[in-house]
Amino acid sequence: MRTRVRRYGPPLLLISPSLVLVGVFVYVLIARNLWTSMTDNHTAAQANGRKDVSFVFLENYVALFKSPQFQHSLWNLVLFTAVFLVGAMIVGFVWAWLLERPLPGGRIFQTVYLFPMAISFVASGVVWRWLLNSNQGDSATGLNRLFQMVGLDALENPWWNQVAFGIAAIAIPAIWQLSGYVMALFLAGFRGVPDDLREAARMDGASSLQMYRHVIFPQLTPVLMSAIVIIAHMSLKSFDLIMSISKPANYQTKVPAVDMYVFKSSFDYANAAAVGTVLLAFIAILIVPYLIQQHRERTR
Repeated sequence: MRTRVRRYGPPLLLISPSLVLVGVFVYVLIARNLWTSMTDNHTAAQANGRKDVSFVFLENYVALFKSPQFQHSLWNLVLFTAVFLVGAMIVGFVWAWLLERPLPGGRIFQTVYLFPMAISFVASGVVWRWLLNSNQGDSATGLNRLFQMVGLDALENPWWNQVAFGIAAIAIPAIWQLSGYVMALFLAGFRGVPDDLREAARMDGASSLQMYRHVIFPQLTPVLMSAIVIIAHMSLKSFDLIMSISKPANYQTKVPAVDMYVFKSSFDYANAAAVGTVLLAFIAILIVPYLIQQHRERTR
């Protein structure tokens, strides 16, 4: 026992403050949020303690998933995530593939592509709100006005004000802002492929296409998985960009994070907590398998 205390005691004492802080401000609050989501705390009186709160178990979750409003929010989230993820991955990969070869001014291009990452989603959202203005015809501004000037009037559209697919328009600024980050990930992956593998492929008579297909691209699988998890995780909890371009009351751009804000603002803490728990579950489903797979690879 003394040997174990001497061996494990100092490390445990060293990390104990972090364990306590994480335990209280992460897991205890998650448990509290889960408890709140299973109550009937829907009014200001209950939130302020002037009226009793009862335990209702999963009633709030059942009501949420039966609600057409929340179903529309989930559909918007799926659509936003799909467009954001596919767009950022394609644009970022193409940029990385082009910059992987030595090009004049390549460093300048990398800086330009990465610059949007330094801008907050709120600041870029203000600019993109003007660019994605839905006005058409004589009152058109932003991209619609640009299409008029170059003779592409057929491309004018209401952008994020379109009910069924308006949320996909908000994925455009998200792609613009994060594709540089994806480019940096893939570029690091490209440059991490040993020159010996490339040279061996050339010695075996492989063409450039065959070398990329059979040698380089398989080496980029960990980078690809990391990029997918990061971008998908960011899209699931997107809030500031959507709020900067649209408004909480706009049906066409509702996502669960916006619903949570609306519920909380109206003192409906139970439904706000339920939406937060649903988002946490989605993120856990995405990240936990990835973390397990990464842990298995490290321990081989």
